[in-house]
Amino acid sequence: MGRRDRVRYTLSDQRGLEPLSEIDIRIILRAADEIISIAGRNMLTKILKGSKDKAILEHSLDQCPSYGMYAKLPNEEITRRIDWMILNHYLEISYNGRLPMIVFSEEGWEMYKPQYAEELMVKILNVAEADIDDLIAQLKITNREVVVMILNEIAESRNIGLIRFLERWETVEVKKVRAIINETIGKLKSV
Repeated sequence: MGRRDRVRYTLSDQRGLEPLSEIDIRIILRAADEIISIAGRNMLTKILKGSKDKAILEHSLDQCPSYGMYAKLPNEEITRRIDWMILNHYLEISYNGRLPMIVFSEEGWEMYKPQYAEELMVKILNVAEADIDDLIAQLKITNREVVVMILNEIAESRNIGLIRFLERWETVEVKKVRAIINETIGKLKSV
């Protein structure tokens, strides 16, 4: 059996499309985070549209905060916005085998990191006791730069009520992250 060619894609015509607002950029980046390196433009369009597609529901993509944010727009318009994000270097296409996948560009990742850190910080502040272990498991696989941003925000918050959460998180982390958590706990205790 011969090697199969990569699936080709063509970005949509951008004529007449106004530059996206910062809010639109953040909405699309948030939705893209759910599928980075595992799906492409079509799946991202479905998330933003609010599709009830089987794959969306099976992978709980309907739980994404950006799910359905463009429900009133036609799919072609949503795809044009995604393509604008690619052409303006917020997202990129990277091949996984023969399929084109959405990935963050360096600029897109830098813009998204604080947004993601803030989302996780809100989860930390509002986590129910029964959900702490799930949140800690999520934090354990979170990008280290985002984790450092969160821990810096916790240290600056002076919220000593977070010490128990930090101590619990610290028990499952790798050495480098444990050290940063321990330093954060020290800053909170010195308040």
